Amino acid sequence: MPLTFDDLLARARVLAAGGRRAVLGIAGSPGAGKTTLAAHLVRALNADGPPRAAHVPMDGFHLADAELDRLGRRDRKGAPDTFDPAGYAALLLRLREDTEEVVYAPGFERVLEQPLAGAIPVPPAARLVVTEGNYLLLAEGSWARVRPLLDEVWFCEIAEDERIRRLVARHEEFGKDHESAVAWVLGSDQRNAGLVAATRGRADLVVPPAALPTAVLPEG
Repeated sequence: MPLTFDDLLARARVLAAGGRRAVLGIAGSPGAGKTTLAAHLVRALNADGPPRAAHVPMDGFHLADAELDRLGRRDRKGAPDTFDPAGYAALLLRLREDTEEVVYAPGFERVLEQPLAGAIPVPPAARLVVTEGNYLLLAEGSWARVRPLLDEVWFCEIAEDERIRRLVARHEEFGKDHESAVAWVLGSDQRNAGLVAATRGRADLVVPPAALPTAVLPEG
């Protein structure tokens, strides 16, 4: 039987039902559907009672543009060395261990393309944290600290032409003209996608396109 979203939801419910807080990672190349899957899982887990799941994206650990300019890395924003992986790992460790008070995680503002400190509250009642990002399975440098802090990691996989189409549309939505969007996707984003694809074998589960939700969630 092909894997479905309901199968994924059932698997997430098992993680959320454990005796301690669990952290589920969702990895994949840019545009593979990680954020959509995470948002739908959290929405479904919280639909029938008090919130017991929280969504904490890796993107909150983007370095600010001012720091990227200082480092000379602004032109490849989104590459592994344009994040703070040690800070991300420290947050994951705190999320696993500090369940007595609200933990505030950074978010990412897509219009500004900047991280936003303290944007995401994770309440003590949250039994499952769903985190998603490109480099959860990367084994180089400080990124190697991330995988041991995740109870499971799922890898989203979609057809390459569809992934590229989604990415171009996303860049256009947030202000790039078509030519600039295509150039960025086939340049910087494509190099990053190759790095991510090479980590697929470290995932606990590969999520096929048919299991990925397509509907847009309502606001609120």
